[in-house]
Amino acid sequence: MASLARFRPAARRVPAFARAIQTYADTTQLQDTIEDQSKPFTVKLHEESFRSYQCETPSLEVEVKKDELLKMYKDMQTMRRMEMAADALYKAKLIRGFCHLAIGQEAVSVGLEYGIKPEDRVITAYRCHPFAVMRGGTIKGVIAELLGRQAGMSHGKGGSMHIFTPSFFGGNGIVGAQVPIGAGIAFAQKYLGNKTATFALYGDGASNQGQVFEAFNMAKLWDLPAVFVCENNKYGMGTPAERSSSNTEYFTRGDKIPGLQVNGMDIIASRHAVQYARKWVTEGNGPLLMEFVTYRYGGHSMSDPGTTYRTREEVQRMRSTQDPIRGLQRYIEEWGLATEQELKQLDKDAKAEVDQAVEEAKQSPEPLIKDLWTDIYYKGTEPPFMRGREREEVHHY
Repeated sequence: MASLARFRPAARRVPAFARAIQTYADTTQLQDTIEDQSKPFTVKLHEESFRSYQCETPSLEVEVKKDELLKMYKDMQTMRRMEMAADALYKAKLIRGFCHLAIGQEAVSVGLEYGIKPEDRVITAYRCHPFAVMRGGTIKGVIAELLGRQAGMSHGKGGSMHIFTPSFFGGNGIVGAQVPIGAGIAFAQKYLGNKTATFALYGDGASNQGQVFEAFNMAKLWDLPAVFVCENNKYGMGTPAERSSSNTEYFTRGDKIPGLQVNGMDIIASRHAVQYARKWVTEGNGPLLMEFVTYRYGGHSMSDPGTTYRTREEVQRMRSTQDPIRGLQRYIEEWGLATEQELKQLDKDAKAEVDQAVEEAKQSPEPLIKDLWTDIYYKGTEPPFMRGREREEVHHY
């Protein structure tokens, strides 16, 4: 093996923060003076907020509303507080097993929800807690699930990676496996004649999975209304993207599928890109590949300190210069939509909501032994008999 190592090509060196697009969270500019805060107003995104592949980039001029911006701010704060609570509960050994947090990536989950419709479908990998809440779940339901309690969204039997709602198909633990499932969901929506979009999310670490490319091929072959979303947080577990992928422009990897690269740290850009993607696929243009360039502050999972393959200075620099919540806060204050004190009150409300949910989740009992045999199927879809729960159920006559 030592002799083989001598012939191994040298790793391609890429600057530590080489970016295809800019990822600052506060570069959107107000176009005109806001005369009436109850009405929509226009802002302009930074010219390097998007890059496209075989399609046009979205317009840089975006219409936004005061109430919507404040709601997005509150939701991002709440999602971060929820993930911070999960972090504390895990360190207190109240949560066991796998646990992947999305602190730093809030503009993706919240921006996605504000750009789609309730009837659209979403499926993602194991960094799924914010998506589960935004798609109709509850903070109490997520925390209780992490604690393994009956009040959990999967009744305490799914854990961190397996949380669902009628329009959110999980949390999936197998790397990349959710992508072909997402293609299947999109196929079902097209078969049923529904004018809905399916968003199948995966990470840069899963982008080299064979099943991902197989799903791309089928989606393009059948022109499915699927948006394949790569959350590129620059590291697949502890491996920088440049060490695992020969092409790190993930939005170009769909072959004949058009692609869009997005500043995933600016929630206005994120929401606008999602609206563009939804319109693209629901108007019969076939699938679209979208890449959010984002960043996670913590490790890959709770077992990863996140500092062995990157420096603490790098993480701190991202927190201080490109944080999505601080970026939206700056917009709101500079545009005169709310004062610093009003935003601090929203922060306090988010913390109180999460704290209450945590306490309620802790009070929920653990699942009963008899519940091992239940919830195999979604309620109302059960077959008349079950097989395989124990050896005697192998056959049914």
